[in-house]
Amino acid sequence: MKKSKLLNVSGVFPSLSIKADLGPPRSECGVGALMPWAEKLWAVAYVSHTAKTGIGTGLYEIDENLNMVKRPESCAGTYSNRMIHFESNQMIIGPHVIDAKRKVRTIKNLVDIRLCGTIRHLEDPKNKVYMLGMEGEFYEMDVHTLKTKFLFDLTKELDIKDPIGHVHFKAGYSDFGKVVVANNSYDERDYLGTDIAGRLAEWDGKKWTIIERKPFVDVMGRMTRNYSGIIYAVGFDKASAILKVYTSGDKKWSTYRLPKASHTYDHMWTTEWTRIREVEHQRFMLDCHGMFYELTPYAFENKVWGLRPISTHLWVLGDFCSYRGMFVMGNDSASPSGDHNILTAEPQSGLFFGKTDDLWKFGKPSGWGGPWWEDKVEAGKPSDPYLMTGFDKKVIHMSHDSNDTVTFKVEVDFLGNGSWKTYDSFEVSAKGYKHYEFPQGYSAHWVRITLDKFCTATVYLTYT
Repeated sequence: MKKSKLLNVSGVFPSLSIKADLGPPRSECGVGALMPWAEKLWAVAYVSHTAKTGIGTGLYEIDENLNMVKRPESCAGTYSNRMIHFESNQMIIGPHVIDAKRKVRTIKNLVDIRLCGTIRHLEDPKNKVYMLGMEGEFYEMDVHTLKTKFLFDLTKELDIKDPIGHVHFKAGYSDFGKVVVANNSYDERDYLGTDIAGRLAEWDGKKWTIIERKPFVDVMGRMTRNYSGIIYAVGFDKASAILKVYTSGDKKWSTYRLPKASHTYDHMWTTEWTRIREVEHQRFMLDCHGMFYELTPYAFENKVWGLRPISTHLWVLGDFCSYRGMFVMGNDSASPSGDHNILTAEPQSGLFFGKTDDLWKFGKPSGWGGPWWEDKVEAGKPSDPYLMTGFDKKVIHMSHDSNDTVTFKVEVDFLGNGSWKTYDSFEVSAKGYKHYEFPQGYSAHWVRITLDKFCTATVYLTYT
């Protein structure tokens, strides 16, 4: 490998930026997907909507000397899907299917679909895949002929009202005989509770089942059978970020909660694209609400533990991966987004090349969130586990609307296997508020809270 003579600014190479044309129409330009394949690093960019709302983006390949070429098969559109179909030895990225010799074929009738997920087929994985669109279009595709068959409109199957401008599917994944899809619809209507359009849902090949009516952004697993298998789904609500976990050992979904590192991701447009990726061998990296985490692909006793915060950041990352020993991230930089941003002129986004260890040099882990935000809470029913490990100073805030004193029992799981121990109990006076500062250096994997009376309560933790 030749030493690159390209200008390198802290891991960013200006010559490798991906740009859209000035238009009209003007659009944003983000990096939707990155994937190493057939000795190249491939990238697909996206505009804010279909080819009718932006021009100049496409499919790119980058070699080991960091020379980038825009492929002639490029299509302008909104794409963030990527998957290797091992049986046919092809990569599917955006509306393109690329073989081991880098021959690119384009799925013509899906070019105008905002593709956000390519998913292994439940019944014929050797010859077919599923293709998911951001507006809820769900197709079946033959990987040899590229013939497609429309299967579902998920806005109807999953009871998503007002789909105009309020549906935003982001990802899908299949394992253990089910397809799981994520829709991250969320704006002030969802915040206020006047409409709940976010969804996490699964399909067993016969019927669709809604798992959560909350915004979810990514679904991922490792398709391993060596240990208890996992499907991870990451989302959020106004209280915190959410990690939903399906464990094949007990065939159940469990809910864990994580801090938010920034409020700027609390919208279906600005959340994109939370991702779970394997960038080092058998280790997942999770980018969620402005914070990177280290995450295991395995479950023991059908529990998840060892989830570790790494750092905070400001990027809106479309994807990240490993390539030739490097850690590569593609983002969505500031863009005019039509004519909405008069202080940003050229739609463009960059790529970061570094190593995984560089993530520890970013902002120190910190954030806020909790299991309850003015929620109706049953007496004696514990909250979801909330992440506690990996942060320095910790404060818990407690309030309620009851006319009586309410006891907040705080429990910790320091082993991570669900063996909860009482840390302390705090009495909060009628319609009162109390906070508690944990001792410097104290930590456990998870913390949860139980009340002794029914009421509307808030429990929020601030980590600094």
